[in-house]
Amino acid sequence: MIAPVRHYPKFGQKVFLFIVVPLLWSCAVVPVPQPPTGTGPDRAPAVSRAELVRLSQLPDPKVTALQKSATGNGPEYVVWGKTYRVQPSAEGYREDGVSSWYGAKFHGRRTSSGEPFDMYQLTAAHRSLPIPVFARVTNLRNGLSTIVKINDRGPFHEDRIIDLSYAAAVKLDFHNSGTARVRVEALTEAAPAKNERLNDSYFLHAGLFETAEQAQQALQNLIAVEPLSAQIIARGQGGFGLRLGPFTAAAERQRFEALLIALDIGLPTLVPGR
Repeated sequence: MIAPVRHYPKFGQKVFLFIVVPLLWSCAVVPVPQPPTGTGPDRAPAVSRAELVRLSQLPDPKVTALQKSATGNGPEYVVWGKTYRVQPSAEGYREDGVSSWYGAKFHGRRTSSGEPFDMYQLTAAHRSLPIPVFARVTNLRNGLSTIVKINDRGPFHEDRIIDLSYAAAVKLDFHNSGTARVRVEALTEAAPAKNERLNDSYFLHAGLFETAEQAQQALQNLIAVEPLSAQIIARGQGGFGLRLGPFTAAAERQRFEALLIALDIGLPTLVPGR
């Protein structure tokens, strides 16, 4: 079961009541309504294993030039008594820090840009980047990355730099936890083709078998379809599993992920090489 994760609420339709203020008060701080407290913590949607696989393989959105939205672009706004300043440009932005994710509690609500929040799309919230803007987010633990469209404000928690949609968290493989350490890089023009090489080598760990003999049979079934470098390992939670790799090419690693799922060996975990 996925543990509930507490996230900070997004702005609603009331943003429209305040965004016109700069037209009248050109030097004033733009007040923003305090985010509603909601009725409880955020949660992940109830999804099948097949749906998780689909979300993990969502294609990155195409990076194009975007016009600033009529709402949500400051130049300043206030939340819970603190003033935040919106950057005039996203050019050159790159930052490492902690990411959280938000899901079912906010699904369908209006974001700061005016678009409805869809937890099944690759979007995100950021406190200061102009919106909308595209950014590449990389999970620094496992090397997975995705491109998201930043169209919302948040997270208003000092130790976090970005709040990803549930789908983006699935792609980065931290949807089962609340946070992950990431790198965020703004993409202000069409991005070049994604580098198909990983910075380091990674292994795939998959399967949980009661005996080494069962793991050996699964390995033989796998090798019969696709020869590869693999070994049987003892799993920390007890039992045995398979360790595939190392992989340095993202495309090759993704091909074997799909094969493991097709053979019902299990949804693999990406592990840094060592």
